[in-house]
Amino acid sequence: MPGQVVDTETAAEFMRETLAAVAADDLASIAGDLRRKSDRFAALLSPGALADAGRSELRIVLRSIFTARRRADAILAQLGVDVLRAEIARLLYGEAPLPVRYEHFQAVVSDWPGVAFELPSELLHFTEPDRYWLWTRWMWDPSTGTGAIALVTEDGFDLGDGEPWPTYQRIGEASAFISETGRAAGFTSFTDEPFGIDVFLGCVYTVYMYTVLRLRMTQEFNHIVPQQAELVRRLFGVLHLED
Repeated sequence: MPGQVVDTETAAEFMRETLAAVAADDLASIAGDLRRKSDRFAALLSPGALADAGRSELRIVLRSIFTARRRADAILAQLGVDVLRAEIARLLYGEAPLPVRYEHFQAVVSDWPGVAFELPSELLHFTEPDRYWLWTRWMWDPSTGTGAIALVTEDGFDLGDGEPWPTYQRIGEASAFISETGRAAGFTSFTDEPFGIDVFLGCVYTVYMYTVLRLRMTQEFNHIVPQQAELVRRLFGVLHLED
């Protein structure tokens, strides 16, 4: 991919803003929470475990995902345990090409647009984090042209027009460049990959969100917004990992 992808100066400034509010040890702790979430997904969603998964196991998975957390019971009630289990298995381990499986899974959960947007990449990334990347609306929302990735990439970099699989690939390419640049420049040095890029982008988004809130909201409203470390954990569904 030609040309400069990452706006290194802006990315480093976002990291400085983050470290002014959150200790590096806390960022490493958040990355540890993501590793715990990933270990849980890998255990619950391995082929053997998934074949025997019941409602409680699938509910744990759904409630570990920000957009699905409050909709977990509704999703399970509407789709049913057997259908959801089979569709997760098809997405993760099916024989069809992954683009087909990815877009098919989105169609299965299309009654919940936010869930449909984020759930496939959450399942893929946290089950096999070294192989798949994460794509959430706060990272890049093609309908609004906003997100954490857009904030730290150069204006000419194309993040995709929203077609599910091609855009997912572009997000992966961008994430890889940001991760590589972050290691070289030191702004993801608080933790090892594969979760350093996740935490960094979560921090970028929360710094941006707080900046917007300070401009638009009264001081009283600002006081009820969670602190940055808590908000990052909420974005990743790890504030209260299910037992």
